[in-house]
Amino acid sequence: MSAASSIGQLKDRLALAWLARTEQERKLLAGAAALAALALVYALLVAPALAGKAALDKELPQLRTQAAQLRALALEAGELARQPVLQAAPMTRESLTASLAALSITAQSLTMTGEYARLQLTGVSFANLAGWLDAQRRENRIAVQDAAIGAQGAAGQVDATLTLHQDAGAGAR
Repeated sequence: MSAASSIGQLKDRLALAWLARTEQERKLLAGAAALAALALVYALLVAPALAGKAALDKELPQLRTQAAQLRALALEAGELARQPVLQAAPMTRESLTASLAALSITAQSLTMTGEYARLQLTGVSFANLAGWLDAQRRENRIAVQDAAIGAQGAAGQVDATLTLHQDAGAGAR
């Protein structure tokens, strides 16, 4: 039995059942079918669209606020990009000694060779050393080229040998 013949038989049975109904039953069944079709269209198409619209209406003010903030940040970034880059003070023996002294760190030796500085520190607080290196990186564009750090017997105390290099270019901000 093929699918076409099965469909044909089904259509014949439905036609016979439809003709067996009275005119009033046919109207009632047609109305019920139309109502079921409308309910199906509403459930599948209209209700999700209305729910999505309500969700978007709820999010729209927040998205507009975020868009305004982004525009303000873009303007600020443009203004900052137009400002000249501040040049860092050149790395000197005196500037390194003064910045170390501000944290009560004394260098055992400090050798300057061109753009490089070699420091030897003994018995310094690791937290102070890390804070000083971070401040030098941010404020003066001084980077650690080479480091040898060893722990001492006291907790948090280290010996360090550092090679520092200052980036004189305008690459970092």
